Amino acid sequence: MAKKIKRFDFAKKPKKPSSFLNFLAKTILCKPDLKKRKAKIVKRGMEEYEGKPYLLLINHGSIVDLNVMMMATHPYKANNVMTLEGFRDYTEILMRNMGVLGKRKYVSDVYLVKNMKYCLHELKTVFALFAEARYSLDGRTSFLSDSLGQLVKMLKVPVVMLKIHGNFVTCPQWNKINKKTYVEAEMYPLFTLDDVKNYSSKELLEKIKEAYKYDDFAWQLENKIKIDHPERAKGLNRLLYKCPRCGTEGKMEASGATLTCTECGKSWYMDEYGQLEGDDGRTEFSEIPEWSRWERDIVRERIRNGTYYFEDTVRVETLPNSHKFYKQGEGKLVQTPEGTTLTCTCYGEPMTIEKPAIALESMHVEYDYLGNGDCVDISVPDDSFWCYLTKKDVITQLAFATEEIYIYAKEKREQEKLAIANNNKENENGSN
Repeated sequence: MAKKIKRFDFAKKPKKPSSFLNFLAKTILCKPDLKKRKAKIVKRGMEEYEGKPYLLLINHGSIVDLNVMMMATHPYKANNVMTLEGFRDYTEILMRNMGVLGKRKYVSDVYLVKNMKYCLHELKTVFALFAEARYSLDGRTSFLSDSLGQLVKMLKVPVVMLKIHGNFVTCPQWNKINKKTYVEAEMYPLFTLDDVKNYSSKELLEKIKEAYKYDDFAWQLENKIKIDHPERAKGLNRLLYKCPRCGTEGKMEASGATLTCTECGKSWYMDEYGQLEGDDGRTEFSEIPEWSRWERDIVRERIRNGTYYFEDTVRVETLPNSHKFYKQGEGKLVQTPEGTTLTCTCYGEPMTIEKPAIALESMHVEYDYLGNGDCVDISVPDDSFWCYLTKKDVITQLAFATEEIYIYAKEKREQEKLAIANNNKENENGSN
């Protein structure tokens, strides 16, 4: 069966976005949405870049980012990247005519860089890149790949930053109710072409990381952006899965504006500015991102002391192309400090996918994807395995752990390289 399934063609050359479709998207979808929000886009120093190709880096908080991007680049055309489930949702023919490039997350793709170069140097369009590669989980910066600096060097074009505020708090992924609240963005040059040529890949990466720093909840509080939706805390248990009072995991419940631990009974109220307040006079974390950072710190400690272990029975669906998901039945997902492994039956054949620690730098996660439950996407070059989890509220922990496992593996590899270099140096000195 697997041999008969047509796979997605990543090598296919992208198109310049259709003028007609671009016009429809901006006038029917983007402009009305941003007008209702009273959105503001401020451009600084962009005069010499208008109408010319450049790489546009954008932080990624919610679906509203696409509207902001299209209006920020107006009236010029921009190509961008989307993962295959987006092609499935909106059809491949529409996405290709909109100039969108298909991608599997966290899989090396030689065609992507080639096609990005093609857009910038042949089609002469702007290329919009959501470099975090997934929506933020807690309103702060998500994982940025170590290869970003190298990518910028290879593309050989100026780089512009589009930094959006209010995009996360209006529609966080654990609460997909679009509140239609205020957003604003600043657009400014990050690197000139000379900068790209003269800075090292490492210097470019560090400057990109600095530009990407944001905290949407802090911005909301500072600017007094009131979000009084009666279900604003719904789904918060998916992010804040561990109780800071009793330490229990997977026993949090959220509804209305309240988050409660069903194990010890403590609850926290989420106010209209995104701040938390404990019901017993003690607020362990008033800021949601600080709570999630605490959870991540615990995961990191378990990984580094060797006690981290995750296992779950999962329902597996595959997405080999942009047309449909294929149900594959049950599988087993295991994650340890050594890496992530999925075993399942795929297209009637037993299959094991192993992702060593150093090979998987982050993980694509979806909170209650299309109403079917929490899932993670583990991809190989010609297929994506969507794993729907059985255990409650473990998806955020999996995301944290994947990144921390990679970071730890990278540190150990660097230490090994240094040890080998020092040993070789000592041998050379000894021989002299």
